[in-house]
Amino acid sequence: MIFGSGPVVLFLHGFPDGWFGWRKQIPVFAKAGFRTIAPDMRGYGDSSAPEGVNNYTYLHIVGDLIGLLDALEVDKVFVVGHDWGATIAWQMTIFRPDRVIALANLSVYYTPRNPKGSFVTLMREHVGDDHYFVKFQLPGEAEARIEQVTYDGFFRHVFSNKFTPLLPDWSKAFEEKGPLPESTSEEDLAHYVSEFQKHGFTPALNYYRAFDLSWELTAAWMNCKVLVPTIFMIGDQDLVYHFPNAQQDIQRMAEHFPLLKEITIVEGANHFLQVERPDIVNDHILKSFKNFLAKL
Repeated sequence: MIFGSGPVVLFLHGFPDGWFGWRKQIPVFAKAGFRTIAPDMRGYGDSSAPEGVNNYTYLHIVGDLIGLLDALEVDKVFVVGHDWGATIAWQMTIFRPDRVIALANLSVYYTPRNPKGSFVTLMREHVGDDHYFVKFQLPGEAEARIEQVTYDGFFRHVFSNKFTPLLPDWSKAFEEKGPLPESTSEEDLAHYVSEFQKHGFTPALNYYRAFDLSWELTAAWMNCKVLVPTIFMIGDQDLVYHFPNAQQDIQRMAEHFPLLKEITIVEGANHFLQVERPDIVNDHILKSFKNFLAKL
């Protein structure tokens, strides 16, 4: 989705999402004088979904984004990422800092490449095989469970903030549901179900399953320091905020991103921060990007 005119902002969505996850940012940023680009990432919605885990590494996804910018004849962009989109945005600033003016990331903090193994390996060591990063490695199992609870049921589970990091029993996973938050309507839910019926969940889950290969392929960027102006926001109720060592790692991000300008912890906010607290998110990011433009 492309709206507005002016300096370009590239919005990168996470799991289980799509361009629609930025519905409360796109019109606001366009009205504020930015050209907004919010693609469906590889494997989502109207984008292509190549088969095979090996087609979903960091290098593939960042390559898609550089190809998109080239096709649109856009040289440099502001980048906003959430969840998996934040992970890809961190990597984009590492691989191609020449294409990024400034970065605003939500929810998923930066973790430097660990020589001991990928994030999946380290999570397994910390909490065992029940963590969803580990569970999602098993081909077909998450897909089968989502089919059992139905797409509608899965999204109700996720958007009612019932998703938990540990999934000890697949037979019960994704069953617990609460009321949808005010930020997500029945029409929104129907949109997500419709979008995921195009490719199913395997392509989106392949991002997790390519973690180990991405770790292998990124050895050349070990201990890389990135000189891109950056801000970071996360809700204190976000499940990611309570990952092992997360809060310490968040405070150490400036070791690798020396131009990290701001870390904002939003009280009472959950994982889908940009939908749940759009005013706070929009105000912080627009202020940051406009301040940077004023200094150019």
